[in-house]
Amino acid sequence: MKTATKVMAVVAVAFLAMSGEALAAKRAKTKLQLTGQLNLNTATQAQLDQLPGVGEKAAKRIIEHRTKTPFTKVEELTKVKGFGKKKLEKLKGNLTVSGPTTLTVRRVANTDAPTGSGPAAALPEAQGRAAPVKR
Repeated sequence: MKTATKVMAVVAVAFLAMSGEALAAKRAKTKLQLTGQLNLNTATQAQLDQLPGVGEKAAKRIIEHRTKTPFTKVEELTKVKGFGKKKLEKLKGNLTVSGPTTLTVRRVANTDAPTGSGPAAALPEAQGRAAPVKR
């Protein structure tokens, strides 16, 4: 009985590990490509939500901020809670404070995605851990 339980546990762990690898590999194969500009002063909540790293709450904070004080330059986005210099640098190329919003977002193949099989190939340094050493 104990042996059967151990075998079932090993099979379950192996299945979960393979499922996680496949899911991570699938995620790694595509990335978002942004083209066009998003006007911080006129964009809708849905349009703001399309930006990577900007969710529903962050979009609401941007709208609240611009209601009180419209953006005069893109760098003022750092005044909104949750937006620091790093996030601004990632988004800056697609942000503007004037003109129409022309932003389009689409998924494209990621040419930097790891290839091969196994946990080390699918998730390099997964969760901060080094890949296991084979002996």
